[in-house]
Amino acid sequence: MNLVHLIGTIQSEPRLHELPNGRRLVRFTLVTEESYLDSKGHKKYKKNWHNLSAWGRWVQILLECGPMGTSIAIEGRIVSQFYFVNGKKQMTSEIEINDLVIL
Repeated sequence: MNLVHLIGTIQSEPRLHELPNGRRLVRFTLVTEESYLDSKGHKKYKKNWHNLSAWGRWVQILLECGPMGTSIAIEGRIVSQFYFVNGKKQMTSEIEINDLVIL
């Protein structure tokens, strides 16, 4: 099963991409934060950055209600794509949103 749940803050303005077939796509970056105790018992924080994409009804919602700094909760799936650069295989992954709540 390919299922991702994240709660975080939008860290880049959602960018609209209009495809030749008329479909619209929004891409942006989300940051999540987790905490842990170091070896001396001090609380530390770690930020994780995630590339997200959204289709359909989420496009307009994110463009209107999802500026940088907005907190959201998402459910989605990891989508990976492979491509070649100078003969070397590269991979990129992003999380495609299935459901979204603006917090």
